[in-house]
Amino acid sequence: MKQWYSLVATGLIAASSLLVGCKKGGEEAAGGKRAVVIGMVAKSQSNDVFQAAYTGAKDAAKDDGDKNNVSITIDWRTPAAEDATKQVEAIEALTRAHVDAILVSCTDAATLAPAIDRAVDAGIPVMTFDSDAPTSKRFAYYGSDHKMVGQKIMAELANVMGDKGTVAILGGNQSSTNLSIRVQAAKDELAKHPNMKLLAASGGVFYHEETPEKAAEAVTNATNANPQIEGWAMIGGWPLFTSDALKWPAGKIKVVSCDALPAELGYLRDGHVQALYAQDCYGWGYKSVGVIIDKVLNNKTPDNVVMVDPLERVTKDNVDQYAKNWEKWLGK
Repeated sequence: MKQWYSLVATGLIAASSLLVGCKKGGEEAAGGKRAVVIGMVAKSQSNDVFQAAYTGAKDAAKDDGDKNNVSITIDWRTPAAEDATKQVEAIEALTRAHVDAILVSCTDAATLAPAIDRAVDAGIPVMTFDSDAPTSKRFAYYGSDHKMVGQKIMAELANVMGDKGTVAILGGNQSSTNLSIRVQAAKDELAKHPNMKLLAASGGVFYHEETPEKAAEAVTNATNANPQIEGWAMIGGWPLFTSDALKWPAGKIKVVSCDALPAELGYLRDGHVQALYAQDCYGWGYKSVGVIIDKVLNNKTPDNVVMVDPLERVTKDNVDQYAKNWEKWLGK
């Protein structure tokens, strides 16, 4: 009877592990290699920057796995649309599965920090990318300096507008920590240009759900309601992920935006957008996985726990050269 009970219990444990959907740390993969599972929770599957980050993570899983003789799996637990509550649920599910590490971009740092801390308390190292939770127990962050993003976008817009005119800011999700920093930095930079002003309506900042369609709708509605807008500072490139999002003749309204994904590059080529500031969205996945593997295998924390990604200025002059990156990253 004891033997039968032991077999049943073993079977239930095995079934439970399968239902979790991923291996626990230290298990062996095919060929006797150690299996390392990294949970990845980005903001939304509908945003192309996170698809690029996911591609980078999968590429790093292969490269770093080969280099360290381990089998690395990326357990993608990203919600379809931005939802901090669903991100919390994903982190908690990964914690219960006791994955080896978690990589997360925080929609709302205050909401996610307790879930991050619980994962760390359970022995799972957590790293953030793109959007940080600096008060949490995460061991490292890789992403943009968000003050620099907002400052550079507004400074570039001032330059292409001849340092005069009325501008609006496209702000994305109002509760997102990183975007709030960008918006404030853009306002602070605008204050340095006395012949420019922020649109009075809506405080000059237009927030929206972070999908291409909702962003394009926000830009169209704001521009139609406020024909005095002469320039847009887009702290995220959301509307430019769709075609025909800018409903005015090329050059009539100046636009400077963050990100330089494939869909955005056509707006540079046809003159609707004057400059893009590209984040290292592929590197968010690729470089972060490298840092995580060093933490998991060697318990090494980077010397600088806040690692800033580079921003690359992309204009009509270098757009074709920059586009070659995407041929490698996403095959586009």
